[in-house]
Amino acid sequence: MKGRVLKGFRFSLQALADLFFTRNCVVCGRALDPGQKYVCGYCLEDMPLTYFWDYPVNAAMERLGVRPGEGGGDSAPSSPRAGQPGCSLPLVSGEGGDSASSSPRAGQAGVSLPLASGEGGAGCQVYNAASLFFYRHESPWCELVRLFKYGRDEGLGLWSARLLGTYLAGGGLYVGVQAVVPVPLHPLKKWRRGFNQAEIIARGVAEGLAGAGGRSALPVAADLLRRRRYTSTQTRKSASARRTGIAGAFELNRRSLARLKAAGVRHVLLVDDVMTTGATISECIRLLSPHFTVSVATLGFVE
Repeated sequence: MKGRVLKGFRFSLQALADLFFTRNCVVCGRALDPGQKYVCGYCLEDMPLTYFWDYPVNAAMERLGVRPGEGGGDSAPSSPRAGQPGCSLPLVSGEGGDSASSSPRAGQAGVSLPLASGEGGAGCQVYNAASLFFYRHESPWCELVRLFKYGRDEGLGLWSARLLGTYLAGGGLYVGVQAVVPVPLHPLKKWRRGFNQAEIIARGVAEGLAGAGGRSALPVAADLLRRRRYTSTQTRKSASARRTGIAGAFELNRRSLARLKAAGVRHVLLVDDVMTTGATISECIRLLSPHFTVSVATLGFVE
């Protein structure tokens, strides 16, 4: 009862505010109705969702080096459907070697990723990978990331990340995630921008996963990975240049690692804003995979 009253009060306040301050959809520019946040109902219905959270083998997994049929045993079907397994991968134990007794989804195998560089580099493992929407540079949907990242609209980032977390929970492939890990920024770049966008996304995804799944709040391990070397922007670089430029840029925080292991965390979700070539994410997976089973999620997926 109290919750309904509070919700109605907030709705009334928002409606009153809309009389004096017009709020517009970040995608199409239409005025938002009371109760709507950031994106209008028309655009929300047409959001270019990837639906990767329903498919154990998808374009995001392939971007990270996985192909149907690769891995440590069972092969995946060429056209996977929701609930079908990918390639086999035992869950990594807290000590980084023994397999776990259960997977994030009962009866579903993960995927062994013989990647890091994609060209014969050190091996690493990824269990699932998904993105919220297809990131096309000519699409107005890119504004979700641009306004959040460069316009410093943290509320928009949280809203988008919660939506992503809700979809991940609904797909059923991410129910075994025990902590969320953001891709780190170099301290200098974080100081210039004012925040690390991946940390905001991690908070929103953790809330979305917990809320949709009826689970307790997931911890965000913002200090597990550290960026020890400053790198210039990767936006205009080729895939090979990105891999070369990002190699060795990160390190594990051993204290944070010890805390997570002591807490029994074995499956982490690595998050970032956009997956382009996958070089940055792959470098982080390389460090995390000896200690955890790693899944991946981003807001955008560049086609």
